[in-house]
Amino acid sequence: MNVIESILSKDELTRQDITLLLQANDEDRAKLFAKSAEVKEKYVGRKVYLRGLIELSNICSKNCFYCGIRSGNQDFTRYNLSDDEVVEAARYSWQNGYASIAIQSGEVSNSAFTQRITNLLKKINAATSSELGITLSMGEQTEETYREWFDNGAIRYLLRIESSSRELYAKLHPNNKAHDFGKRVECLRLLQRVGYQTGSGIMVGLPFQTIENLADDLLWLKEMDVDMVGLGPYVEHPDTPLYKYKDMLLPLDERFALALRVIAILRIIMKDINIVAPTALQAIDKLGREKAIKIGSNVVMPNVTPGLYRNEYKLYNNKPSTAEADEDCKKCLEARIRLTGDEIGYNEHGNPIHFTQRNKRIL
Repeated sequence: MNVIESILSKDELTRQDITLLLQANDEDRAKLFAKSAEVKEKYVGRKVYLRGLIELSNICSKNCFYCGIRSGNQDFTRYNLSDDEVVEAARYSWQNGYASIAIQSGEVSNSAFTQRITNLLKKINAATSSELGITLSMGEQTEETYREWFDNGAIRYLLRIESSSRELYAKLHPNNKAHDFGKRVECLRLLQRVGYQTGSGIMVGLPFQTIENLADDLLWLKEMDVDMVGLGPYVEHPDTPLYKYKDMLLPLDERFALALRVIAILRIIMKDINIVAPTALQAIDKLGREKAIKIGSNVVMPNVTPGLYRNEYKLYNNKPSTAEADEDCKKCLEARIRLTGDEIGYNEHGNPIHFTQRNKRIL
């Protein structure tokens, strides 16, 4: 038994174990992927759940150095979907058996925005017989706002950390109160306290990021006891401050391979959470999401935003599926997921098993 095989036989992985797995050679990487696929099948099954992605607005108050829709970027068109457009996209998802939607926007925190989301939740539930599982991803809010949205039908919330290293986090964001690491962590705790299925996520292959940073990120996600994770390779955007460090980056194919390793290790150490197969993988490799599904991911988020707006919600370059019609995207997903050997859990919320188990521990 070699070192990697010995690590993969353990019940608990240390920081050093994870660091070694992240640097595995091709032969050992195959063993890692075989182990993560085995864990996935045992703990969450061979079913993929769909979340119809609605990109509500690219208006954002934050000025994160890596993001294409940062407030300081003036080189693209801002938009805000109408309520009718959002409800129609939700209805489309419901009618096509997606069972869940994810509504995402730039970060805005004010009473008008809070009330608008509350009203949207009511309209969506009225239009879909309250049968959709609704995920929100709208950044840092107050506990009162989180609770109001939860009480009106949102059941999941995704708040990505991007890096659990305070030092690296500071290099990705302006140094001000609007971009405070501690506040972001506290918001994740608030979401869990309110009762959400809570998710976070990281970027892989950032400038200044080390393998040890990634090992710490994985252990941080486990320590935070999140229920779902969205992570993917960092894909640079030319209209961002971080772009000037592009020469420091790993080649895209290496970032892609590293992201797959991170997903596989995450599945092994957090066996029963939901893990998204991100579109950022597909931006590098046309079969990126399928490869992620094979080794650990069990959630895919087809974009159901009206096509007119998809090109304006570009967090990174080369975003895929911006020109596909919804029906074509659905048919394509069905064929692609069949190729992985998994099946789509149509008309199933696909709530993370981890959430149920976490609640039992709390009780």
